[in-house]
Amino acid sequence: MVLARVIRARHRILPDELRQRRLKATFLKPLRGQRMSIVPGSDVNGGVSVGRDALIEPRNDWTRAQAQALYDLPFADLIFQAQSIHRRNFDPNHVETASLLSIKTGGCPEDCGYCSQSAKYDTGLKASKLMEQDDVVATAKRARDAGAERFCMAAAWRNPKDKDLDKVCEMITAVKGLGMETCVTLGMLTDKQAQRLHDAGLDFYNHNVDTSPEFYGKIITTRTMQDRIDTLAHAREAGLKVCCGGIIGMGEQVDDRLGMLALLANLPEHPESVPINMWNEVKGVPVNDTAERPDPIALVRMVAVARIMMPRSVVRLSAGRQYMTDELQALCFVAGANSIFIGDVLLTTKNPQTERDANLLDRLGIKSKLDDAKHDDHGHCGHAHGEAKPAAVSASGAAVS
Repeated sequence: MVLARVIRARHRILPDELRQRRLKATFLKPLRGQRMSIVPGSDVNGGVSVGRDALIEPRNDWTRAQAQALYDLPFADLIFQAQSIHRRNFDPNHVETASLLSIKTGGCPEDCGYCSQSAKYDTGLKASKLMEQDDVVATAKRARDAGAERFCMAAAWRNPKDKDLDKVCEMITAVKGLGMETCVTLGMLTDKQAQRLHDAGLDFYNHNVDTSPEFYGKIITTRTMQDRIDTLAHAREAGLKVCCGGIIGMGEQVDDRLGMLALLANLPEHPESVPINMWNEVKGVPVNDTAERPDPIALVRMVAVARIMMPRSVVRLSAGRQYMTDELQALCFVAGANSIFIGDVLLTTKNPQTERDANLLDRLGIKSKLDDAKHDDHGHCGHAHGEAKPAAVSASGAAVS
């Protein structure tokens, strides 16, 4: 009799709110207090298990074999693990929005084989001087009003000169005064320069590693991977947050892509932001000879692996979104991506229009600062189509945060 009453009680119709609460508790139970192997039944790399409670603490001891084991999981298993970890560390229904501005365009002495701003190649891009502070602040205001919460400023330098750094520090302070997070990418830094940026109020420093250590020398010769790691260390030591990622689709192999993620995940501290850029074709650069845009499912797998390996980092869909369908972007969000750049132009190539982004996020039930953007009388985002939009750092995908 007691058992019968229990069965009847368990199957009675519950009020909607209570029923949803119980369903949610049942679904999430395995994530609370139970260990979750990163690779189910995993035994890779010479029999060494990769099982670890990735839902609790980030790791800094990843091997490529472990990254490959994740990447090779059945798609549903990979996405489930990535989404589970994502939910533990972030609101799964929120996406960050950032805007980018090239404050000094072109004329860079580096030979990065993917970049439209390199002076080594005839890309048709005209070099410009450092922008005036008033123009930068005006662009930042428009970006804020359009729904950007972070404003990123990029300069095409190998490394900044002190006189230029003075001006950039003033820009940082002024943009911070607008209530926005700030990020800059200025090339290589000394420890003293990093400290000056921190003292000016900078939040994030972007310095991408671009690719794996093995593939790096095939696309860049004027600075080493170690140069990049040293700059990241200077930024960390100064108290800055780090934005660091790379580009996929330059002709590298899957092993190179996973090597890049392993490099980032094995830094002393994971980058707070990890931009994943998809190759954009750029006129006149040598990477065009080897580049091949990645398969959409491969991109989603990369996002999912990044989410699992760096559970507390923001994973940003950066350059290349204009080639992505809404369905592909939705899959990337499910896999753990939780940030995008807004603005119609990424310097010399297109980015999805802000109205399209707002529409997509609304259809997915994902919240962002776009919800708070100012609107005109027709209900569209308040920036007019003829108005200058925030420009991104590089058409190649050398994006900032």
